[in-house]
Amino acid sequence: MKTRIKEFRARHNLTQEDLAKKVGVRRETIVFLEKGKYNPSLQLAHDVAVALKSTVEELFIFEK
Repeated sequence: MKTRIKEFRARHNLTQEDLAKKVGVRRETIVFLEKGKYNPSLQLAHDVAVALKSTVEELFIFEK
């Protein structure tokens, strides 16, 4: 899975730590999400999308 979290985070001038605090996870979780090494729960994906004023579909690119 690929993500555009880093791109959207930069648009909002948020650090990984800032985003982590907004969604209630550790910074390491954001690192893993950005690298595509962690598949988030639907709730976490939604929370990240809301924090970045985006949609789950815009942030996460699911590959087969």
